[in-house]
Amino acid sequence: MPVIPGEQAIATILKHDNKTTSYKIALLRAINDVVLMYPDVGRQGQDVAVPLNRLAELWVAYYWPFADAQQPIYQGARAVRDNGVRNDVAFRPALTQLRAEWKQLVQLTPQPADGFFLLTEMRTPRRRATYPPALQQAYRQTVAATAKALAMPIKYAGPGHWSVFDAPARYDQLPLSIHPLPGTLPAEVCVVVPASLWEAFHRLSLYVEALCLHEWCLFTEGVTQDYDNLAARGTVYTLLTARPDNRRPLSWERNQVDILLHENHSFTCPWTQKHLTKPQHYDLDHLLPVAVYPVNELWNLLPVDRDFNQHTKRDKVPDARRLAAAEPLLAAAYSTYHWSPALLKAIREDAALRFAGLRTDHTFAAVLASRAVRFIDDVAAARYVQRF
Repeated sequence: MPVIPGEQAIATILKHDNKTTSYKIALLRAINDVVLMYPDVGRQGQDVAVPLNRLAELWVAYYWPFADAQQPIYQGARAVRDNGVRNDVAFRPALTQLRAEWKQLVQLTPQPADGFFLLTEMRTPRRRATYPPALQQAYRQTVAATAKALAMPIKYAGPGHWSVFDAPARYDQLPLSIHPLPGTLPAEVCVVVPASLWEAFHRLSLYVEALCLHEWCLFTEGVTQDYDNLAARGTVYTLLTARPDNRRPLSWERNQVDILLHENHSFTCPWTQKHLTKPQHYDLDHLLPVAVYPVNELWNLLPVDRDFNQHTKRDKVPDARRLAAAEPLLAAAYSTYHWSPALLKAIREDAALRFAGLRTDHTFAAVLASRAVRFIDDVAAARYVQRF
């Protein structure tokens, strides 16, 4: 495994590496996002195996606003070969087709954050199943094409070849000492992120993202475009930082919670300790706000005091003391979810997407609450989120 200090590797790739496309910048941004969303994975000081498909899903979201069929924003040179113009990025045809499938389905004004919205939908089994097979197939094909393109920046990151990362390999062919992301399958091809690099991303997450965005805007502005006004650095920055609002109504989750309340189960607001017994008297809150990062997994959705949620919490995160006090109430809410077969299945599936090593026995709710509290606190600290 290459031994290059984490900060040095990040700075070298972003500031000094030769770039013919935005691939290297996107690679670092994707790894940075993965570290942010799985902060407890690297706590053991081990190298981490990250499936290429996981990075590719993020690339689909990043590059989505650049793949408009009518007004594309190019991400590299388009060489003329064999009497044709080569694509600036290899997966542009697949991504453009996916956008067309999405537009035909939703029939709404396209938004630059649609790629992130689709990513969250496809990552959750119960939501993915609500979409037509044609869209699911187009998404899989785009992720596969994008994962193939990842091989180039992984190889050429840093000085020479394979100087920062080793060649990707199937997870079941990697040493047992390498820790996988939750949900990694034995046959999945992974890039191994050295422990020192993972730790550097975790410690410098906000700064790495800011530098990635800055360098990506400058790079795109320097690429020859058909419509130069589309690639101004301010425009590109807006596209790269767009995030979806909570456009998917949480009607299914809320209906299931309402059923529990009608069956005389109850919840306690983790922030105010108010007893919640009536369907019309609660909000289904994102514990980690959508404005910080869109996580619609069920463990992140809990009934809370409506007035407090709308006037005090809003897009803030509890401080460490409040989170610690709320942990047993989160565990109690997760245990109440178990009275609903549908919610039990959903919370187990969703928790497995985020946290490794959870058991499905009587310890599940308590352990999940502990992991969720730690996750929320880590993300809030890494992003300097306002606390209450």
